[in-house]
Amino acid sequence: MTPVERMSALDAEFLHLEDGVNHMHIGACAVFEGPCPTDDEARGLFTAALPRIPRYRQRLHTIPFELGRPVWEDDPTFALADHLFHTTVAAPGGDDELQDLMAAVMSTELDRRHPLWEAWVVDGLADDRWALLAKVHHCIVDGVAGMDLMEVVLDDSPTAAAESTGRDEWEAEPGPSDTRLAMDAVGDLVQPLLAASRRLLGAVAHPGDALRGLRRLGSGLRSWVDEAWPTPRSTIGGTIGPDRRWTWARATLAEAKAIRAARGGTVNDVILAAVTRGFRDLLEARGEDPALHEVRTLVPVSVRARHGVLDNEVSALVAELPVGYAVAELRYEAVRSETLCLKLSDEPEAGEAVTALAELVPAPLMAFGTRAAVALLRHHPQRNITTVTTNVPGPQYPLYAAGRRMVGYFPYVPVAFGIRYAVAVLSYDGDLFFGLTGDQESSPDLDVLARGIEAGFAELRLPERGA
Repeated sequence: MTPVERMSALDAEFLHLEDGVNHMHIGACAVFEGPCPTDDEARGLFTAALPRIPRYRQRLHTIPFELGRPVWEDDPTFALADHLFHTTVAAPGGDDELQDLMAAVMSTELDRRHPLWEAWVVDGLADDRWALLAKVHHCIVDGVAGMDLMEVVLDDSPTAAAESTGRDEWEAEPGPSDTRLAMDAVGDLVQPLLAASRRLLGAVAHPGDALRGLRRLGSGLRSWVDEAWPTPRSTIGGTIGPDRRWTWARATLAEAKAIRAARGGTVNDVILAAVTRGFRDLLEARGEDPALHEVRTLVPVSVRARHGVLDNEVSALVAELPVGYAVAELRYEAVRSETLCLKLSDEPEAGEAVTALAELVPAPLMAFGTRAAVALLRHHPQRNITTVTTNVPGPQYPLYAAGRRMVGYFPYVPVAFGIRYAVAVLSYDGDLFFGLTGDQESSPDLDVLARGIEAGFAELRLPERGA
């Protein structure tokens, strides 16, 4: 009997959060030099990778009445043509046209009748370039796992593509029956009680560890509560529609490391300081005084123990972006102080503990509660979090697709529930690539944020001696 692979509570949450307006997929726009691959080359690239990505040929199987979390099963109707597309960017094929195409692709949700991913090969770009747009549901991967996934599809050598045969003899395994899933789901309803009992027995057996864990949980939750008060109203947050804007910014990793070396802190501090400058510029461009506003960013933190596993293993912390400071050096020192306090706050551990506790909540209750919250937030968006800033480390060596070198990798993260702007950054081959997502209607000035981030790096550079 084929084992049933059930979703974790966190993975299932990303399904429940999706409602036709708040899209829960992540993605990337990868830019390559050289001529666009032929359709046969593109199919060969993915056909060779599919055996190493089982989830790309699996679809969701939901449980009647949501008695249990969805399970993964092989899709017997899987066809690569349903997921791999070829399109031509609008003339003249510049950055603006590619960014508009990316926004359009990300404005529609993935079809849950099929495996939850798409890839778009894009030709027509100027300067002898082409692009690959990737789109995958957040219930499958987080940012780190998404980067692992891209490294599976791409090659670390321009000649590796010639070594692949492109043959694939995969056959779908029979999926579980509805009867079996229903029986398993009924059994799953008592699992939270059993799991809670095991945790209680573990705490009794190791009271010292349990007490230390409770203290760290309490510390982290207190920190979260301190940041739970709504921020002042601002036009950079509020309701959103189903359509997206998307653009990019970039800097060099060497530049970020030089700033860190000269001013102290971490590369992540440099990135957050640059993002702070971007949001300060955005507020000023909208005629709002940055000194009267609070901008809080949710910063996902990976708790992944090992790479190569497709799921979500992530916690988070909340950082205050000091947009009120007009002087770049003061903003940077404020960011450094904030992140240092957060490292001592136990927020990531508290978030991880809350995620673990979610596994104890019965699936029907979790699904109902999440959808009720989504319906409320759609019309009454939260003001506790202003934006999201993700930072994922990528490989510091070049990757290739069909022998063509990847020269840019710009990530995508969604906006949702009162968050009109989201920032994702990924380091690759010596550069920092920012992907900025906005709501189509309420974020027409997304480019102001992008140019502000780039200016944030420039203003933190120290002048060269003798200059």
